[in-house]
Amino acid sequence: MIQTVNQTETAIVTGAARGIGLATVRLFLAEGRRVAMIDRDAEALEAAAAALSNVVPVLCDVSEPEAVEAMMADCARSLGRIDALVNNAGVADFGPIEETSFARWRRIMATNLDGVFLCSQAAIPHLRASRGAIVNIASISGLRASTLRVAYGTSKAAVIQLTRQQAAELGEYGIRANCVAPGPVRTKLAMAVHTQEIIDAYHDAIPLNRYGSEEEIAAVITFLCSPAASYVTGQTIASDGGFQSTGVGLPALRR
Repeated sequence: MIQTVNQTETAIVTGAARGIGLATVRLFLAEGRRVAMIDRDAEALEAAAAALSNVVPVLCDVSEPEAVEAMMADCARSLGRIDALVNNAGVADFGPIEETSFARWRRIMATNLDGVFLCSQAAIPHLRASRGAIVNIASISGLRASTLRVAYGTSKAAVIQLTRQQAAELGEYGIRANCVAPGPVRTKLAMAVHTQEIIDAYHDAIPLNRYGSEEEIAAVITFLCSPAASYVTGQTIASDGGFQSTGVGLPALRR
């Protein structure tokens, strides 16, 4: 059931032009929030925002400190206040350890980890005023090791620790910080690159025997931003169909 919030409440969602980010924007709008949609893909952002009402699209690469500062100031002016920040922007780039160049490593870290740090830090003064919430999007790959994810998985594990650090330091301001670690999600991109063998292997390894949906992940994110989660902070919720509870699987990915 959608919980209605005060009409003046707002949210910022990074990586908002597609996927989990866009699904989260839609759920926030259904709650009655105004939402700033942040993305670095200008064409996709424009198209996504054009189909929605009560949104403020802002072009920004979250890995660039000056761009983040300008974006946060723009959001504060446009929204009037900031009640929630969802750090969803990320790069999914997989490869073997020995084939991961330092440039590739840094590109992944710059968005997946640096972006979370920069956006959160820039939002703190605004979230202090509203006693708001931060939700960082990690991955099941940050909770369990998996083939080809040396940079991606490490970046997401760091996001989980960063979330704990945020909760420990920002709680005195009334700011809550939590993390969502999605398991396999049935996105267009995943379905385009996952072979039937990989799909079958995931289904075998996940107790619920299926991929999750973008909307299911978004529902956990919006819950953590809501008054219903007012005493929840420093937590990582694996929205993964039980994947974390099972052993290491996916033999198709190890060949």
